[in-house]
Amino acid sequence: MATRKSSQEIRDEFISFFEANGHKFVRSSPVFPQDDPTLLFTNAGMNQFKDVFLETGTRDYRRAVNSQKCIRASGKHNDLEDVGRDNYHHTFFEMLGNWSFGDYFKREAIAWAWELLVTRWGLPAERLYATVFEGAADEGLQADEEAESLWLELTSLPRARVLRCGKKDNFWEMGDAGPCGPCSEIHIDLGPGTCQAPNGHTCQVNAEGCSRFIELWNLVFIQFNRAVGGALTPLPAQHVDTGMGLERITRVLQGAGSNYDTDLFRPLLDGVAELVHRPYGQGGEPDVAFRVIADHLRALSFAIADGALPSNEGRGYVLRRMLRRAARFGRVLDLKEPFIHKLVPRLAAVMGDAFPEVRKQADHVARVIRAEEEGFAQTLDRGLELFEGIVAEQARQGGREFPGGEAFKLYDTFGFPVDLTRLMAAERGLRVDMASFERLMEAQRAQAKAAGRMQAAEGQWTPVSGGEHSRFEGYETLALEAHVRAWRRDEQGRLLLVLDRTPFYAEGGGQVGDQGRIAGDAGTWQVLDVQKEGDRIVHICAGAGEPDARPVQAEVDAVRRARTTLNHTATHLMHAALRTVLGSHVTQAGSVVHPDYLRFDYTHFEKPSETQLDEVERRVNAMIRANKPLDIYQSSYDAAVGSGIIALFGEKYGDRVRVVKVPGFSAELCGGCHVHASGDIGIFKIVSESSIATGVRRLVALTGDAAETYLRESARLVEQLKQTLNVSAEQLPERLSHLLDERRRLERELKALRKGSLASGAEALMQHVTQVNGVSVVASQVEAESVDELRTLADSLRRKLTHGVAVLGAVINGKGSLLCVVSEDLVRDNVKAGDIVNRVASIAGGRGGGPPHMATAGAKDISKLPLAVAQAPAVIEAYFSGRSG
Repeated sequence: MATRKSSQEIRDEFISFFEANGHKFVRSSPVFPQDDPTLLFTNAGMNQFKDVFLETGTRDYRRAVNSQKCIRASGKHNDLEDVGRDNYHHTFFEMLGNWSFGDYFKREAIAWAWELLVTRWGLPAERLYATVFEGAADEGLQADEEAESLWLELTSLPRARVLRCGKKDNFWEMGDAGPCGPCSEIHIDLGPGTCQAPNGHTCQVNAEGCSRFIELWNLVFIQFNRAVGGALTPLPAQHVDTGMGLERITRVLQGAGSNYDTDLFRPLLDGVAELVHRPYGQGGEPDVAFRVIADHLRALSFAIADGALPSNEGRGYVLRRMLRRAARFGRVLDLKEPFIHKLVPRLAAVMGDAFPEVRKQADHVARVIRAEEEGFAQTLDRGLELFEGIVAEQARQGGREFPGGEAFKLYDTFGFPVDLTRLMAAERGLRVDMASFERLMEAQRAQAKAAGRMQAAEGQWTPVSGGEHSRFEGYETLALEAHVRAWRRDEQGRLLLVLDRTPFYAEGGGQVGDQGRIAGDAGTWQVLDVQKEGDRIVHICAGAGEPDARPVQAEVDAVRRARTTLNHTATHLMHAALRTVLGSHVTQAGSVVHPDYLRFDYTHFEKPSETQLDEVERRVNAMIRANKPLDIYQSSYDAAVGSGIIALFGEKYGDRVRVVKVPGFSAELCGGCHVHASGDIGIFKIVSESSIATGVRRLVALTGDAAETYLRESARLVEQLKQTLNVSAEQLPERLSHLLDERRRLERELKALRKGSLASGAEALMQHVTQVNGVSVVASQVEAESVDELRTLADSLRRKLTHGVAVLGAVINGKGSLLCVVSEDLVRDNVKAGDIVNRVASIAGGRGGGPPHMATAGAKDISKLPLAVAQAPAVIEAYFSGRSG
């Protein structure tokens, strides 16, 4: 076996090997794509090169190598619930890869893969296998005999270990249409006793669930294009896309029993062990908890470091579920207080050299995770209450099954992993209805998959002229002569234009796209927006006609652009001022640079004081008055970041970057449009500050004319208040505070009067009690300002009732409402208010529900509300007759 290597050495040696063979190292893109609406997370190394394969983008190199950060947290083969149950599923992983864009092909890819694995790393050739595509007669695809013969020619593999396999394993496709081709995988036999599959399983290459024969490296040969109808045609340029999981190759090269026993995971598992005072490796559910926590920590930390945040939608929802799953497994280890955030420094130590953003953002990551953990503690308690209620109901009914729908609710709403729900249910002698649970999960997956397919319709581009396209010249000029390279109409009938060169800025880096007009002999088109599509700058226009090869005049709306540049430079100044006033932990978490305003999201865990915001404003306006000329220049990425210039996390940068400096104050990487000198901004004013997520706050500010207008209107409003209240400006806060206190006092008095009135109302209603089958019944339509007021009246009535039921109706805000209460002795006799109120509400076309003692319903047909209330005694009589029958 090979000499033991650290994961850092393996990563470095992979990259340096391909660099020595003419490949350019490309940094990992963020773990969530910013320009691909079909993906929540980056799930493969090829994602950042997708535009090259789709021929919508190009690179200035034809060979590339990198180690890509990836997250896979859902899908048929990598369900979140599998992670931790075995030793090879992960949510976060690194994909080592090398690519050829129309350069080398199968011979070089196979030869280099064998050289690195066997010659350089010393893997035993006798334990390696290669697979090739066996062909598909239904599509007229021949077996990949070229790759098969190359494995036999270039390596020592015997024919018996070069296996032909089907499309499922050995034909790669990007989607339903697009580039595709056969692939060739390298597998290794880990030896007898290493498979975790159930008894009866036959260990072999590509066997479902086999962990003895594992795939190490996949070499994809992209040589076809699949049309929308399914037909395959050869590509004019052939590409190579390979991927090898760092965790797997590290396990093999370190001779570890599993991925979790490598130096990528061991420090994290040791950190958990220190928290719980017990070692990893003793088996059972505690070991599952160790693995879940270590794995999810990695995914959460990398995603948050790249700018994602837990939330209730999209990728944020996946992160929140992941964090809650890890926290819930912490309970297995008796970790009841927030603990995941304590492990972030260990992760930064393990991964920080390869990915400096994890180390740089460690404090921010830990704060976000801690805040989420603290918030989940309350949700977890509510979930446990729900669980206990369901168990109690099953015990009362003599049931032995925990409903699958309730298990899904615990999973989806409260973050309970279903495997832990099963464990908790088993402890109470119940089994979870997994068939129902899986049906609900499959419906959720289908919905997510459908949502992931939402993207702009591509349409067919109509070529107009040849040559280079989309050269941006808008830093230097706002008007120029250009030629249309291609055009098409989108689904809304708008004209989309690609020019050879353009002064129009395409939306990016938070700055909105330019507007203006493009005019020529073939027509005049109003430019509504400008977007990037791969390498193309696409002008989205309104107007009739078809462009031709004659020149056009492209002209940006200069006033709108000028206002945008004021706000963009002011955003940089505000970012720098925030870091000075609040601390260097402040980082941009999103922005919108619009001609009318600027919006800036930033990381900070408490509301800034008025004094702090005043100081931010003061510093920005001081720099505006200083009228510092901006220094804008090109630099290498490494040199810029090494000199301390701010690179925004989550952004994707090339090797050459544009630096925007306000000397002595601000320096950031930025491709946007800026003023010539800070004094051009005129004036800066913050108009709102708010919280938008855990640990993320938002500022909105104005500059130039917009700020002047805002200040002028504010001053006019103050003057009006002074005159209305007959006080000076200095006395306004005190006077307004006094008026508000007076209003609150009057509201309290009114509430007390209403409460007394409600109590009197309950007494009055008790005068109208009727007896129905020995049950005291009250049914009446009453006056109520709100549902809460109706509940208060009903609750007061319930306390006075003995062996009774009351149904109240009211019209509240133009809508009919019904409320039923049941006395405590009848609740113990299993009388349910929800059943009664539903029957009454059905008379008015409504329905509702609630706890056994008090339930509410709506009356859809408000005209029938009096009828429903009048018939309530008869409904109650029928209800009790049915029970006795």
